[in-house]
Amino acid sequence: MAAISEAPAPEAAAGPAPRRPRVRPGSKLSRTTRQRLAADLGLLVILGAFVLPLLWLIFASVDTDPSMKVAPPSGLTADNFSKVLTDEITFTPMLNSMLLCGSATLMTVTAAALAAYPLSRYKARFSRPYLLTILFSTCLPITAVMVPVYALFVQVNLIDTMHGTSFFLATSQLPFAIWLMKNFMDGVPVALEEAAWTDGASWFQALTKVILPLMGPGFAVVTVYSFIQMWGNFFVPFMLLITPEQLPASVSIFTFFGNLGSIAFGELAAFSILYSTPVLLLYILISKRLGGGFTLGGAVKG
Repeated sequence: MAAISEAPAPEAAAGPAPRRPRVRPGSKLSRTTRQRLAADLGLLVILGAFVLPLLWLIFASVDTDPSMKVAPPSGLTADNFSKVLTDEITFTPMLNSMLLCGSATLMTVTAAALAAYPLSRYKARFSRPYLLTILFSTCLPITAVMVPVYALFVQVNLIDTMHGTSFFLATSQLPFAIWLMKNFMDGVPVALEEAAWTDGASWFQALTKVILPLMGPGFAVVTVYSFIQMWGNFFVPFMLLITPEQLPASVSIFTFFGNLGSIAFGELAAFSILYSTPVLLLYILISKRLGGGFTLGGAVKG
């Protein structure tokens, strides 16, 4: 019988293993460490840009001799808060701000929900050009339209009125609110709305009882964003309101800047803390809705 030749071993058939390049131990680790340190340093710089102004507000509001420096107070005092806690400086302007921004936010989210519904649920020929026009209108600076708006308000007798200023604040914030609301509304399945229609609900009932509750986080985002933008708006009420008793807090804060560059730092810091309190409270109240999502459960079955 002929001898059966044995097959070569896999190692011998494949030949010698390729030589791997020699890597210095620790070289890869050092590069990763440098990248991590650079990222941490960048984050610390960004954090300092936000923290330092907040520290100045806290220190200067209770300092007996406040200045522009961010330093611990030389002496603690509550006189800065007692000086600004008056009807003329704080309470009346804050009430005016609540009336202006609260009513304007209510009008903005209501109109945005009604405008976003057909854009999200119906396919029209001019939907995309309309959305692009809305997006473009958000890029227009408010100063570019204030002169014709002021002339219009004078002609229709809306100048120096709270409701007229509230209408314009809502109008200026409406385009971006519609854009946000439409994107959030697209995430709600149409099948749930069709089920509501089958049960006899109208489109308005489907919007208010099905779509808006399911897009609670998005609705909260639009509400908070609109309120914050209006709360810090200085130029619009400064131009449209004349009577000092109607000025909101965003305009009355200008009174702390005196002539010849003199600034009441302590009172300004104390007023700024009080001025930011409503926004923080609003965020805390709806923070649970911001952290939620669509709770569809088993409503939609494939």
